[in-house]
Amino acid sequence: MNPTFSPHWYVAQTHPHSEVKAGLHLSRQGFEIYLPRYLKKRRHARRVDTVAAPLYPGYIFVAIDCEVQRWRSIQSTIGVSRLVCRGDDPAAVPEVIVEELKRQQDENGWIVLRSRPRFNAGDPVRVVGGAFSDCLGLYEGIDDRARAAILLDLLGRKVRVVLPSDLLDTA
Repeated sequence: MNPTFSPHWYVAQTHPHSEVKAGLHLSRQGFEIYLPRYLKKRRHARRVDTVAAPLYPGYIFVAIDCEVQRWRSIQSTIGVSRLVCRGDDPAAVPEVIVEELKRQQDENGWIVLRSRPRFNAGDPVRVVGGAFSDCLGLYEGIDDRARAAILLDLLGRKVRVVLPSDLLDTA
């Protein structure tokens, strides 16, 4: 690599669901890209599939040396909506952020999400905010969007309610 070439990481906003397309076209222009992805469970037609999903939907990291490369071409790249800028100049991302994301990858290049639920199925929980504030219920589980399912005792029967997991605390 050229010793005078010193790229920094920047973020490009992509069109909806166009992260891979944008990455392909940016790579063809000579830019190094980084698209952190993870394996997501998806329910469809009574089946559960595992699919690749971007960690940051709608965004992709691009390594650019603003002194050497023509970074303005990124603005008109297929799949790219815009380069995230501060004023007229691209806004650099601290190198440590990309390095930490790469450290969280497994041997196949997927980001390993290490979020563990704070509760086990059947644990009593208390809702600490929102419409069901101060209600008691039983914890059922959590989905891939960090939304918790709980059973609340409302009007004499158990009702399943899904809400953000940060609204729950131990009962």
